[in-house]
Amino acid sequence: MLEKIKQTAEFIKSSIKETPDFAVVLGSGLGKLQDEVKAIHVLEYHKIPNFPQTTVAGHGGKLIFGMLEGKKVLMMSGRFHYYEGHSIEAVVFPIRVFHLLGIKNLILSNASGGINPDYSIGDIAIVKDHINMMPEHPLRGKNIDAFGPRFVDMSEPYNRKMIAVAEQAAAENAIQIHKGVYVALQGPTFETPAEYGMIKAIGGDMVGMSTVPEVIVAKHMGMDVFCVSVITDLGGPDIAFSVSHEEVLNAANKAMPNVIALVKGLVKNY
Repeated sequence: MLEKIKQTAEFIKSSIKETPDFAVVLGSGLGKLQDEVKAIHVLEYHKIPNFPQTTVAGHGGKLIFGMLEGKKVLMMSGRFHYYEGHSIEAVVFPIRVFHLLGIKNLILSNASGGINPDYSIGDIAIVKDHINMMPEHPLRGKNIDAFGPRFVDMSEPYNRKMIAVAEQAAAENAIQIHKGVYVALQGPTFETPAEYGMIKAIGGDMVGMSTVPEVIVAKHMGMDVFCVSVITDLGGPDIAFSVSHEEVLNAANKAMPNVIALVKGLVKNY
C-alpha cells in the first residue's frame, strides 16, 4: 500500500509541479464549490494510478488543482465511502497521497442528518468533534511509521484556529452557523428514528456516513483539519420524516452560497 501511495503521489506531483496550500474534499451535493477554483490542472480519477473510483450520485470523479483566494488548492470532487464496498484503506487513500504531496491543511465537507433540535434543513454546522461508530478503523493493522505514530493524539481532531477563522468569515458574511459533534455510521441506509435517538443520547448533533476515517488518517500524519457539514435532513425518536438522496442533494445545493463563502474565507485568512 505504501508503494502504491508513493506511486500515485509521484504521478500527481509530475502534473501539478507545485505544493498545494490546502486539500479540499467535496461531500454530497457540494460539487459547485469547484466552480470557484481557477483551475490549472484537472486529473480524472480513472487516469490516476491506483486511485479508487466513486460510484455515488452527487460525487464527481476528478482532482482539480488551481487557485482559490490567492492560495493553491487541490480539490477532490467526489469522495469514497466505506458503504460503496471500498476497503477502509481505499477510503483514506487520497488523504495519504495528499500528505506525500506536502499538503498540511485539509478541508472536508459533507451532508449530514441533523439531530440537534436547534438545527434546520439547509443549516451549516462546523464540526468541532466526532464520535466514530464506523465498523472498521483506518489505522487497524501494522502501523506505517513513515506516516505517524502507532497511537494518535485525538484531543484536537478539528483545528481550533481553523474553526475560529471560519467563524470570523461567517460573521463577516452574516451567515448563521452551528458548531457540533458529528457521528459517523457505516450507511448506506439513512437512520431509523430509534437510531437518531441513540445518536442524540450519546452526544451527537449530526450524523453521516463519511469524514471520520479521513480525519483520523489526517491527524495520524499531523495535518490540520477543518470540516463543515450541511444539514440536509432531520431525524429523532419522535420524528419520522422520509428522506431520499435526491432531497439531500437539493438541500446541499441550497446551502452552497454560504458554504462557498465560509470556505473561501477560511482559505484566504488561514
